[in-house]
Amino acid sequence: MDHISAMTNAVRDDAVRPFQVDALDIRGRAIQMGPALDDILARHDYPAPVSRLLGEAVVLTVLLGSSLKFDGQFILQAQTDGPVHLLVVDYRTAGHLRAYAGFKPEAVAEATASGEDSSEKLLGQGILAMTVDQGPHTSRYQGVVALDRGKLEEAAHSYFAQSEQIPTRVRLAVAEMMSRPDGGSLRRSWRAGGLIAQFLPAAPERMRVADLPGGDAPAGTAPDEVTEDDAWVEARSLVATIEDHELLDPEIPVDRLLYRLFHERGVRVFDAADVSSKCSCSRERIEGMLRTFSAEEIAASTEDGAILVKCEFCGKDYRFDPAAFPGRVN
Repeated sequence: MDHISAMTNAVRDDAVRPFQVDALDIRGRAIQMGPALDDILARHDYPAPVSRLLGEAVVLTVLLGSSLKFDGQFILQAQTDGPVHLLVVDYRTAGHLRAYAGFKPEAVAEATASGEDSSEKLLGQGILAMTVDQGPHTSRYQGVVALDRGKLEEAAHSYFAQSEQIPTRVRLAVAEMMSRPDGGSLRRSWRAGGLIAQFLPAAPERMRVADLPGGDAPAGTAPDEVTEDDAWVEARSLVATIEDHELLDPEIPVDRLLYRLFHERGVRVFDAADVSSKCSCSRERIEGMLRTFSAEEIAASTEDGAILVKCEFCGKDYRFDPAAFPGRVN
């Protein structure tokens, strides 16, 4: 059930809210994250700049993955030459999230000490891959876009311009917050917020000239003959006005923010979908993987008489007796 711009039943943290502005031909999703993000980041105890960057990747993944129409999995992975050389976020359509980062501790410490610890500085150059897997009966799809010392927001814009040819704007914000629940001791926790807006008019040719100069004008069109679509110009200008604190402030929930942005155009919001921190690792799945190993691989994986496997996502340790795995016969 959708709700016109009166905006009752405000949405809570950790629930992604779809919305639509018919007058501007845009659809999108927005979220504020609290406990779910804090749980993911607390599992790893990363340095604050690494947590902030992984938080941005988590929010972006939720905004993109929650658009899946069928059961499946959306994986965002960044590989770079920067101090944070790996980001992996796994979103499943039940709303389950897990994530981890790979980084060089000394390089991150140096970047932090010199004040060069912004997201784009930590990432450096590399690629951002987005993979959609909707089960064994469908083809797995992957889109890849370059990371060139830019923000994840900018990489998302490039991805949709190049791979999907959909004019898109994304806003992300992550911060470590200080609070004193019920007057008790001071507590640190992570919050994040994000919004994606996409221009999806009924006439496809409007999309091709909506987002110039990065858009795709019809072949043979001279630059001085191209006029940007007024609806998209207005929509992306409104999105650009969003301040980080508006995305993060629990006193400005998602519904209120959407109303602030688009009430003059009649925004509609739809039922929110919960997201949660939940890892899909299990002893049974790891056992199944080990049974595919050769005898040589089992031997190489054994240390001090045991096979130890640590889940990079949730940090859980699993211990196995190598005698239970004779090894695959080649």
